[in-house]
Amino acid sequence: MKIGDHSLSEHLRLLVPLFVFIAGVWVLRLLLHEMAVLHALVHVLSITVATAIALLFAVILIHVRRFGSYPSVILATVLVVSWAQVLIVLAIIFSVATGTENIFTLPEFSMPGDDPRHLKHILGHLSFGIGGGALIGSFFGCLILWMLRRVVPEPDRS
Repeated sequence: MKIGDHSLSEHLRLLVPLFVFIAGVWVLRLLLHEMAVLHALVHVLSITVATAIALLFAVILIHVRRFGSYPSVILATVLVVSWAQVLIVLAIIFSVATGTENIFTLPEFSMPGDDPRHLKHILGHLSFGIGGGALIGSFFGCLILWMLRRVVPEPDRS
């Protein structure tokens, strides 16, 4: 499958550092919660904020490396948002499987009336989290790419 002039594997290679960044925030958030660090500090390390930062860097990389155009931004958004949501779902599933609580299963992050298996919470991340995140992220990513192309000239490939 090609998006523009690049294959899916080339897009994935471009995004690997951003996947690692999001996974690092995810692990750090879990570890800080387990170490009983003040919740205000753990809340600052947001997967949503890390995803937004990763998407901003993805758009900048696409522009600076002349990697592609708007379809590449949309694919990058879908991949990055999906990765973030899958990590959150994995943390919830781990919590349910081990019978422990982690930062992602605290009552303030779960759906009211959700069963102990957090099925609504998991389905919410897999449907609205990915779908809504991809739509909103794609809109803002394409807007940022459009602005970059108007304000910052593309670098020479020499």
